[in-house]
Amino acid sequence: MDPLTIAAGQAACVPLDVAANAATAADLVRRAEGAAVLVLPELFLTGYDLGAVRSHALSPGDPRLEPLSKACAETGTALVVGAPVVADGRAHISALVFDRSGALAGRYDKQCATPTERAAGVAPGARGCTIEVDGWRLGLGICADTGFPGHAHAAALDGCHAYVVGALFSPGTSATRRATQLPARALDNTIYTVLANHVGAAGSLVGCGGSAIWNPDGTLLIDAGAADPGVAIGRLDPEVLAAARADHPVLAESTAAPEPGRYSIAV
Repeated sequence: MDPLTIAAGQAACVPLDVAANAATAADLVRRAEGAAVLVLPELFLTGYDLGAVRSHALSPGDPRLEPLSKACAETGTALVVGAPVVADGRAHISALVFDRSGALAGRYDKQCATPTERAAGVAPGARGCTIEVDGWRLGLGICADTGFPGHAHAAALDGCHAYVVGALFSPGTSATRRATQLPARALDNTIYTVLANHVGAAGSLVGCGGSAIWNPDGTLLIDAGAADPGVAIGRLDPEVLAAARADHPVLAESTAAPEPGRYSIAV
């Protein structure tokens, strides 16, 4: 594989104004000049409002998505952007995937919906999702998915070279999870991790920014900090990936991992 340039974007979004947020997303696509893929935060097109997941759901052919298709086609950049979706009567927190020609190629539904999200009527997704770009396999995740090590590990076992996540991590303990879970998922699986996080108010919550990319050894490659708008652009290098996997062969030796059964010793 050749190196892949990937970007994680962040910007303030307007609550429940899909058209305004789509225009912001299109601007971020253009700011990510030279990137093969741009990832944007969870529910970026509406802001994080669980009461509006069903009422503001987006579907293929929605004219408000046209600016995204146009920006992708003009720049040759694929896009992963958070949006609410209703499919088969079930509401989902999803990531819409636009290919480099601007076509809506598919979506991923958040698998690890939180108890609060499920109580609000959000259904967990049924399966994981891998996208392929220029020979690179990118496993998709959304926010709370990163708190379950098995989610990223399933992507790695599917041959993914990077774990790509849109999220809403807030200041405080949520920011601590952002700073620990993403590098941990990278190191655990020797994969790049890419995070697009909200910055500032995003509906009912506030994002702490820090959209970033981590190397497959868990070290930070680039961080957008508190920039609004901000784009973290990084180069995924197959030689760096291969070196990390040679030094820490957790995937090659995953069959040698200890069985989960345990025994106790009284002392």
